[in-house]
Amino acid sequence: AGAKDDTFSVLDLAEYTKNRPWWRKIFAPNSGSSAEKYNVATQLVIGGVTGWCTGFIFQKVGKLAATAVGGGFFLLQIANHTGYIKVDWNLVQRDMDKAKQQLKFHSSGNKMPPEVKSRVDEVIIFLKKNVILTGGFAGGFLLGMAS
Repeated sequence: AGAKDDTFSVLDLAEYTKNRPWWRKIFAPNSGSSAEKYNVATQLVIGGVTGWCTGFIFQKVGKLAATAVGGGFFLLQIANHTGYIKVDWNLVQRDMDKAKQQLKFHSSGNKMPPEVKSRVDEVIIFLKKNVILTGGFAGGFLLGMAS
């Protein structure tokens, strides 16, 4: 039998993906902006429908969360008033003061970590490239919140 010369080329994925946006890493190499793929009406419809669905769900979940938090707070107040639980208000005040000091300390620098800044920059670039889709989503979201 003849000798077989197997040669392989190595693809360094770390170098390949280093300068690519996160959405292209996830979806596909050809997942550019929607402006390159769809016409204006399609972009508005897609953005509007997804925005409306998101707004509608956000509204329902928001009402449920507000009811749960308000009801829980109401029950805690009743339990405190009737004597089932005792709140150490001095401890609460001391913890609140400590939290305020930490917030002042962290907000005094006004520096965003580089990881967060790069993600924010990527999102801004995405929104600028897909302004029609973004506008449709925003309008649909507001309609969903109102319905």
